[in-house]
Order: sequence, then structure tokens, then C-alpha cells
Amino acid sequence: MPTDDCLRPPALRPGDAVMLVSPSGPTRPERVARGIELLTGWGLRPVPAPNAYARRGYLAGDDALRADDLNAAFADPEIRGVICTRGGYGAQRVVDLIDMAAVRRDPKVVAGFSDITALQFALWRGARLAGVHGPGAAWRDERTPLRSAESLHAALMTTEPVTVAAVEAEETYPVRVPGRAEGRLIGGNLCLITASVGTPDMPDLTGAILLVEEVQEPPYKIDRMLTHLRRCGALDGLAGVAVGQFTECADGWDTTVVDVLTDRLGDLGVPVLGGLPIGHGPDQLTVPVNTPAVLDTTTATLTVTPAVR
Repeated sequence: MPTDDCLRPPALRPGDAVMLVSPSGPTRPERVARGIELLTGWGLRPVPAPNAYARRGYLAGDDALRADDLNAAFADPEIRGVICTRGGYGAQRVVDLIDMAAVRRDPKVVAGFSDITALQFALWRGARLAGVHGPGAAWRDERTPLRSAESLHAALMTTEPVTVAAVEAEETYPVRVPGRAEGRLIGGNLCLITASVGTPDMPDLTGAILLVEEVQEPPYKIDRMLTHLRRCGALDGLAGVAVGQFTECADGWDTTVVDVLTDRLGDLGVPVLGGLPIGHGPDQLTVPVNTPAVLDTTTATLTVTPAVR
């Protein structure tokens, strides 16, 4: 196991207030209502941030508003967790405005996925904060049913390790290089990982298990992103790769996303496990990020130590 030197926030407990923030794209109250119902059912007190429903084109309000909501959540001792409403685009525009001293002073669990990968990278760089890659508060039961809710609940409110098994029905299930890897699980959405190259937030992946997932990107763009990561040296020294859901990633060519993932990841000399229900697809499960993990292709599982204490 890698050195377990991450900053773990306390697990959420019934009665805790959690702030719902929109660091990226805009959402609407009716989309978040189901998430509020779910969190309330767990005994939590969801509090929409002042600008949670702001809108400026494809952004959830101006950069200053989105940053203010994040900093308000990190600074308020009554707020014990930060749940992002959704992804979209925009987190990279505000991460340099985050008060990292406040994050380190009173660490809180932060949950989200997709564009929130940029936020998790920034919090890892600035505070070594462990986080949670899982569904946002703009909850959709048709995509994230009971199993998804139970997975998020376990990651936020218990201190048990999280184990995710590969699912044969997942499109990326055939992507596999045999072996067992131990390392810190780092990553998330492939677009945001690639967009972080050259910024202060791009993590050192030496000895890490890289988590990758994506949505609505054709195979040639997946190829381009992975090739860029290879060429810039970002994948040098990886311990393994955990391949999540690549949802609606098809185009008119006969090369599939499985072909591309196998080609670009298969010769790295490290274990690779596909078929993990982590990402934008149906039955999305939650995993901690920035914490030590074990990837085992024999058992077809990814086991991650908790993000909370």
C-alpha cells in the first residue's frame, strides 16, 4: 500500500448540514429536489448554496459567485460536507480562487464527478484532501437507482473500504491486462485529467492507480487524450488503470472505444481492469479518490480505502 498521508474529513452523521454547490454547469431546483429528498432521508440537512441555481450561459453563474459558494462552505463550521449538484463545465475556472487554508483547517468531504474531477485535483494539490467520486445532488433515479444511492451513502457516512466489482454487462468489461496493483486511486473524467496537464493541479501519477471514465466522446478523441497523456509522460510509472464507464462513446467508424482503450492502455506494462460501473452510465457507483487502493484482475475488483474517518 502507498503511504496513507491524505487528509481525511470526518464521516457525515445524521444531523449534519451539507451544502449543495454548483461549481460548474447550471442546474434547476426541480432537478435537485430528488437529491434533497435523498439526503434528508439519510438524516442530513441539505442547504442549497446562495448561488446554487445561478446561471450564466453554460456556467452556474459568474466565477466569483461559484468560488464564493465553495469558500463559504469550506469556512462555515456548521457545514460538514459539500455535495456538488452536477458537473458540466466550469470548475477549472474557479479552483485558483479556493481558500485552501480553510480547507486544511476544517476538512469536509466533497462529493461529485465529471467536471468536479478538476475540483478534486485542486483539493488534492492544495490540501491533500481525500474526496468522493459519485453522483451529484441533481439526482436522476432512472440512471442512479437504489444501488447507486446506497453506494454514495456508504462512501459519505461510513468508514468501511469501498469495493467495486467489474460488471460483465459494462461496455468496457473486455478491457483487461492481468495483474494486481496497489496505489493511490487518482483520476476521474478523462477530459479533465487531460485538461489538467501543464497546470499546478496535474497530480504525479507515479505509483498511482489511474481512474478513467468518459461520456459522449468518440473513440478518436479518447485515443487523442490517452495518446497525449502517454506522450507527455503523465502515465510513466503508473501502478495500474481502473477503467470505468465510457458512455455513449461511439461514432460512425468501426473502431470501438474498447479497441482504443485496449490499444492505448494495454502496453503500459501495468494491470488494467475495465467494466467498473463508475462514471456517467446507469447504476453509477461511488468511490473514494486520493486514497490507497488495490486493483485485482483475478477477483475483478477495485477496493479503495475510505475518504472519511
